[in-house]
Amino acid sequence: MEPPSLGLSFGALAGLLFLAAFFAGSETALMSLNRYRLRHRANEGNRGARLAEKLLAHPDRLIGLILLLSTLVNVAAPMLVGFIALRLGGEFMVAFGAGALTLVLLIFCEVAPKTFGALHPERLALPAAYIYTPLLLLLYPFVWATNLLANGVLRLFGVSPQQASNSLSSEELRTVVAEAGAMIPHRHQQMLVSILDLENATVEDIMVPRNEIVGIDVDDDWDRVVEQLRQSQHTRLPVYEGEIDRIIGVLHMKQVVHELARGRLDRDALVEAAGAREAYFVPSGTTLNTQLVNFQRDKRRMAFVVDEYGDIQGLVTLEDILEEIVGEFTTDPATMMHKDVHAEADGSFVANASTTIRALNRSMRWNLPTDGPKTLNGLIVEFLETLPEVGTTLKLADYMLEVLQTGDNAIKTVRIRPPDLTPP
Repeated sequence: MEPPSLGLSFGALAGLLFLAAFFAGSETALMSLNRYRLRHRANEGNRGARLAEKLLAHPDRLIGLILLLSTLVNVAAPMLVGFIALRLGGEFMVAFGAGALTLVLLIFCEVAPKTFGALHPERLALPAAYIYTPLLLLLYPFVWATNLLANGVLRLFGVSPQQASNSLSSEELRTVVAEAGAMIPHRHQQMLVSILDLENATVEDIMVPRNEIVGIDVDDDWDRVVEQLRQSQHTRLPVYEGEIDRIIGVLHMKQVVHELARGRLDRDALVEAAGAREAYFVPSGTTLNTQLVNFQRDKRRMAFVVDEYGDIQGLVTLEDILEEIVGEFTTDPATMMHKDVHAEADGSFVANASTTIRALNRSMRWNLPTDGPKTLNGLIVEFLETLPEVGTTLKLADYMLEVLQTGDNAIKTVRIRPPDLTPP
């Protein structure tokens, strides 16, 4: 039998080099695919994405197939180069051919295709999935035997061959949102991150403090009660006897507005209307994401926050939680400033000391400590370990805080100078 011609041999060598480049590039491309984008395209009906997703469901089989094929190519190519070199010039040409083949394999069959696969994974991986799927069915017995031996070696070193989970933690998802860049508007990024932050905050962080709860005391003079109802800016009001802990229920204004307008509302009718809707209580440690689900499940919009002894500590509403996600409903996001903070001409800010630190940080873009007390008053008192006098100044987390007003055993107002106004 005559040996094949040099032209045929060079053609076969070119084909082997092309296959080596394809196997190297497609392997990198398949492993570099964004799994979530791949799933999205598969759900849209892209057949290549569906095939690639099935292949990647068992990466050990896919890698075994690619390495089996690339090994065959990488063994056949040097043999063919040796044959061509002997035909062209003897043993000297064999050494030259081996060196040339090494350079070609490195540049054109490894570095270049793998770089392309890493930079443009979908352009190479999705078409490759059409090729690897039937090849895997055809060569499955060889792939299965190879993987069986390889997984056995891994187990000897204490490594489980099971595929790692592709699910993202909340912190990883937060990074994905932050890295989205122009693909997601900045405002939407803020909302997505705020949703993730709901699990890190509790109802105690955003509640209206007990002393600021607006409600109806049925033991008050009736004319005062009527005046409160007429001037109320709230659609729901807690009704109680003497003090907030003796709560009767929650009054919806639509229950009494008609009788109030006609002057026919009396104390008994008010108590009966309030008692028709019992108060809803939640523990102070309930996270915001849990409470949001609870509000939806129980068809509620308002809850009273209680401590471990059952005493009411504050009030939280569905709107409060939604504002944690989208910001203040009544404020332009571009010029957002908390309602209890007022800017001064010198660049400082005067704030109500009962305002929660979390609300200040969110609306003012500050970084006051949040790992301790929930309010500005509590933060200062804890730091000083005493109720300060008016004029007391302290520095917390690079913010200069000056006590402007005190009363009722608490700080009332504070002047805050952000770090850019704080002298070194």
